[in-house]
Amino acid sequence: MLALSLILLAIAALIHVYIFVLESLRWTAPATRRTFGTSEADAATTRQLAFNQGFYNLFLAIIVAVGIGFASSGALAPGAALLFAGAGSMVAAGLVLLASDRRLLRAALVQLAAPLIGLVLLLIALLA
Repeated sequence: MLALSLILLAIAALIHVYIFVLESLRWTAPATRRTFGTSEADAATTRQLAFNQGFYNLFLAIIVAVGIGFASSGALAPGAALLFAGAGSMVAAGLVLLASDRRLLRAALVQLAAPLIGLVLLLIALLA
């Protein structure tokens, strides 16, 4: 159960690295604008905000990656603490996204599904 949890949490971290790339490095690119449904003018106006937000996603991915490293090397307590903090924040951010605009259900699910399932499996592994 722990291994499956760590795999899902690694997927969550990779998704958040990808979000970082989109928001911080490719925000004004046509493909990214299509993904987020923004116009060229809106992308230019919000570039600084997206750049900052992308780094939040990167930092969450790093926290989860370090947690995976600890947990997989036998240091389960600090690993789990980092995983619950990092992946829990991913889930919370996805819920905030959904609460802000119900039309963003798909994006919110992409952001929160893997970390949520991974955390549930981690909790089961810890309680077993």
